[in-house]
Amino acid sequence: MLEISKDMIKKCFNISDEVIYISEKALQDVLNTFSQIDDIKEYNQAKVLYAMQSERLSDAHFTNTTGYGYGDIGRDTLERVYSRIFSCEDSLVRPHIVSGTHAITLALTGNLRPNDTLLSITGKPYDTLLQVIGIEGENNGSLMEYGIKYKQVELLKEGKIDINSAVEAVKNDKTIKMIEIQRSTGYGWRPSLSLSDIKEAINAIKSIREDIICFVDNCYGEFIDILEPTEVGADLAAGSLIKNIGGGIAPTGGYVCGKKKYVEQAAYRLTAPGLGKECGSTFGVIRQMFQGLFLAPHITAEALKSAIFCSRLLELANFEVSPKYYEKRSDIIQAIKFNNRDDLINFCKGIQKGSPVDSFVECEPWDMPGYTDEVIMAAGAFIQGSSIELSADAPIRPPYIAYLQGGLTFEHAKIGIMIGLSNVLNNKK
Repeated sequence: MLEISKDMIKKCFNISDEVIYISEKALQDVLNTFSQIDDIKEYNQAKVLYAMQSERLSDAHFTNTTGYGYGDIGRDTLERVYSRIFSCEDSLVRPHIVSGTHAITLALTGNLRPNDTLLSITGKPYDTLLQVIGIEGENNGSLMEYGIKYKQVELLKEGKIDINSAVEAVKNDKTIKMIEIQRSTGYGWRPSLSLSDIKEAINAIKSIREDIICFVDNCYGEFIDILEPTEVGADLAAGSLIKNIGGGIAPTGGYVCGKKKYVEQAAYRLTAPGLGKECGSTFGVIRQMFQGLFLAPHITAEALKSAIFCSRLLELANFEVSPKYYEKRSDIIQAIKFNNRDDLINFCKGIQKGSPVDSFVECEPWDMPGYTDEVIMAAGAFIQGSSIELSADAPIRPPYIAYLQGGLTFEHAKIGIMIGLSNVLNNKK
């Protein structure tokens, strides 16, 4: 780091010499890993560019439809571009999908029927899905309320899919119609699942029953590897445009990609049976959705580098981290175990202080919709709730783990993470 940069950072952000010293050590340790990320970024950039060129993307596609939105050529072209990138039959990509949870819910409710069973083979899903399923909360509008059953197979001790148990579950219960695989860690303390892990599990299950729908929650996983879940056997994948694939530009939205018949069923839940994908105006956001997608390989690489730097920096500061900086990743999330409520909250407050938007605001734990524990969220973002921008959040429960993700530029994320650590250390004195 240049001396002039050190002086500015110390003066402007109240970062100690100790934090600057260990940040320089952390950066030296992670540089070799960064070059591997750049190789994946280059491949995915070529992939996105070719998909857009193949669909003859033009200025004419940056449409602004209203009302029913019939014949929206921009919307329809965007969905074909997604299908090329995911090497799948069809895609539903809409600004009307409000979150990753919403996209996942469309995939589930569109394809499951009363007396069907959903089987999670990655243990307990992410918190916001528990009320969707009906295993927590008021069970109002959940899958269970509509007569859809739920089972789960716990992960092995090392965080891998228990394929033998998953296969046995499928053999013994003919009502299982869909398996759900959560690629990311969510609010867990485990490695994210690699695409080779996912492929092995899907192949084993399909060898028993080809008719089972294999669905992957792909949130935080796009462009981490050179393949996507639908390229390794998944029938469906879903995610959010305010995470990786929106590139920090898409103002809202989500996607469901995969086999045409399953995507169509999800579209019927988004709009109505008989309407499906044929309608849905796009309010002038299609250009941003295209532009965000084009930038997404680069932005995702920046976020991944930010997570790796955070891992090494916090480890050098004697906190337990998962994954380690040198471990292979399949999402952009970095978990830090604080084992202390105040340290957790102070770290998140520090990330908020390091944000370009609302840096003067103090985030506090609160009862956030969709969560059963209080949650603290540091998200000083240009797009509300965007977790491809530098953010950190955590349920307020032992062992007090913070989950950091995002970073539109590595340079900003580096400063923000240093501020987060400083806020922890300064409040210990």
